Amino acid sequence: MTTIQTAPTARAAQVPDSKLDPVTFEVLKNAFVTSVDLMSEQILRTCYSFVIYSRDFSSALCDAHGNTVMQGSADIAVHVGTLHFQCKSVLEEFDEDINPGDVFCVNDPYRGGTHFNDVSFIRPIFTDETLIGFAQNKGHWADIGGSVPGSFDVTAKDHFGEGLRITPVRVWHRGGFQRDVARLLVGNTRAPEQAMGDLHAQAEATAVCEREILRLVERYSRQTVVAAMQETQDYVQRTVLRQLENLPHGEWETVDYLDYDPGKEEGLVPITIKLTLDGKGIHYDLTGSAEAVSTFLNSGYGTTFSAIYAGTKTFFPDVPLNSGFYAAVTADIGEEGTVVNAGWPHAVTGFCSGPYEKLMNGIFEIWSQVMPERAMACAFNLEYLLVGGRDGRSREKPFFMWYDWMAGGWGGRATKDGSGATAPVFGAGLAVQRVEGQERLTPVLTTHHQLVTDSGGPGRYRGGVGIEKGGVLMDATDAVMSYCCDRARSVTWGIAGGLPSIPHGVWVNKGTHEQKYLGSVFSSVPVQSGDSFTRPSAGGGGFGDPLERPAEEVLEDVIDGYVSVKRAARDYGVVIVVNDAEIDDYEIDAAATERSRTDIRSLRRAWLEEDAEAVAERYRAGEINVMDVVRRHGVILDWGTGELFPTTTDQYRQLMRRRSLGGWTS
Repeated sequence: MTTIQTAPTARAAQVPDSKLDPVTFEVLKNAFVTSVDLMSEQILRTCYSFVIYSRDFSSALCDAHGNTVMQGSADIAVHVGTLHFQCKSVLEEFDEDINPGDVFCVNDPYRGGTHFNDVSFIRPIFTDETLIGFAQNKGHWADIGGSVPGSFDVTAKDHFGEGLRITPVRVWHRGGFQRDVARLLVGNTRAPEQAMGDLHAQAEATAVCEREILRLVERYSRQTVVAAMQETQDYVQRTVLRQLENLPHGEWETVDYLDYDPGKEEGLVPITIKLTLDGKGIHYDLTGSAEAVSTFLNSGYGTTFSAIYAGTKTFFPDVPLNSGFYAAVTADIGEEGTVVNAGWPHAVTGFCSGPYEKLMNGIFEIWSQVMPERAMACAFNLEYLLVGGRDGRSREKPFFMWYDWMAGGWGGRATKDGSGATAPVFGAGLAVQRVEGQERLTPVLTTHHQLVTDSGGPGRYRGGVGIEKGGVLMDATDAVMSYCCDRARSVTWGIAGGLPSIPHGVWVNKGTHEQKYLGSVFSSVPVQSGDSFTRPSAGGGGFGDPLERPAEEVLEDVIDGYVSVKRAARDYGVVIVVNDAEIDDYEIDAAATERSRTDIRSLRRAWLEEDAEAVAERYRAGEINVMDVVRRHGVILDWGTGELFPTTTDQYRQLMRRRSLGGWTS
């Protein structure tokens, strides 16, 4: 059993009230937020990497024990709950040999980090030769070595093919730059000049936080600032425990899935979650989860705890985030060797598209039962598409990494539709990368970037819609493509009667005789100049029975382009007459709608029991499309060939019976 004490500030249910006067406490608590946000502003203005500039970074202020005092107000969720682990790893490694002017570097996912691309710089903060805290900035380097450009190798079974593992190392010593160490680090990347620029930018950002904390010490005294660091954590823990007093006690369970383990026969890979509330804290048990998979879609303990914290925090939006929150949450994640506690040397770079968002969405489903007024269905899955090679636009033909992620749809909610074209739950602060910047830096031309009609899962409250983005590889040599997503088979699901969204997956040269469906997880696929590629992001799952959505709201969705006339009838039973589509002149056929909804109610349970191979044959014949296959029949196929996945289909249908059929009134 692996149960990690997340913060030494944890106490039983009693947490002392503040010893500082309320005004001083509030001023310093908010000053800590400002000190961290100033780090973020600094890194945005000085980073070299386009990935970091697109806000794939986080910052934190920690106390002298490595506990998080405050994270940034716009940090991405995935770094939540990992920054204090990495700070503690520096304390464990260097113990008494930590000095003013030192700056440490670490990216080790087996020491509580995320994945190898996420590189942290940690600066101790001293006053009067006394250590009072640490400033930390974590940023995603576009490349950290390994076997493929961008360092996302789906075929990696251990970390040796994924890139450089940086155990805690000192890059500045008493203010002196250790140039040899820095060159060793950046020399293992495909873009060393860019990495060196990010290294300096991140280290300098931590100096900004140090400056702000020392300014507070000068004004309020060291003792007061240190006391405020502790009491800020106590305040958060106390607030969470008091809110728990008003929640029901009990146990809740659910399961979500990875698409498959490439080392085994087809079948979804379970990630099980059990929540216990007893009024004294929040307790999770993940011990029923599958063993580690033979690809890089595994999670280390740091990122598993991160998913637990981030998923839970979504239902406590008014509570600041620090180790006081972590202290209110415990989790048994099981022995090493599972998909949620992989351990060294299992490959873990793809955790973000693997267990991480499955855990978050499973936690959303559980807390939707605990707090039904805040309920939300499944959100689309984070996805990364990477194209790398040599840029033929210049004589030197340098390495390039076109590194892209998309927005998508969040799940329908208890009282409103899901958010569309939104950053993933993995990192709500992530910005969509600017197309103009991508085209300037890499030989990839974007051909389209648009909303995907019908991608929102149908429901009383519709899931938000996803995005489709396409591109063409221009003047490049030795180029390969990699994709990290999942949810081509464990399709984004609805709850309380809602229906699923659409599968993820990449097409190359779609619409030509050379078209090929590559799926949602692959690496090192050769691509040539002139090859085109496109992929959608899913929308969110639906919430509630789609037949209970007012026909007028479905009509508005059609007018807005979120739902097509065809899917309005097939998913919602709303029959819409098109008078003039160019001027959005549509009307509802009320009598036909009533008949259609009656028919769907009488047939839809049987659709989920129809012979799966017969459904697959109809798909291959072009009689039905992917949305019919998934939403009506719960059947999962290879979306390129139409081959049936029988075990996966059985598992997915079981989930739909609980999440969708179980919420239908008739």
